[in-house]
Amino acid sequence: MKFITPQIHGIIDFLVVIFLLASPTIFGFTGLVATFTYALGGIHLLLTILTDFNGGVFKLIPFSVHGLIELIVGLVLIVLAYTLFKDNKAVQLFYTVFGAAVLVTWLVTDYKGEKAV
Repeated sequence: MKFITPQIHGIIDFLVVIFLLASPTIFGFTGLVATFTYALGGIHLLLTILTDFNGGVFKLIPFSVHGLIELIVGLVLIVLAYTLFKDNKAVQLFYTVFGAAVLVTWLVTDYKGEKAV
């Protein structure tokens, strides 16, 4: 069931950016983990403002492509949790849960829904 509309997804995207940019401070991430998390937040902000939906500013990326990117990112984050971040259980848990949340959001978002004006 696809109950998240493009309008709601836009709000979620900006909340995700805020969460990612605050996470190093909230969870005490340092070094590579902090840099990776900040970069992920910046990249997600860029994706959001370049997407053709209500949250987008430049509207260059179709919303369906945005969805495909989020599917790939969700899967990659879970893989990274068990490879790159396997030695830090807290970071492994963070990226497993975050990747799963991205995948659940992807699963329930209507990427073919009507765009907000």
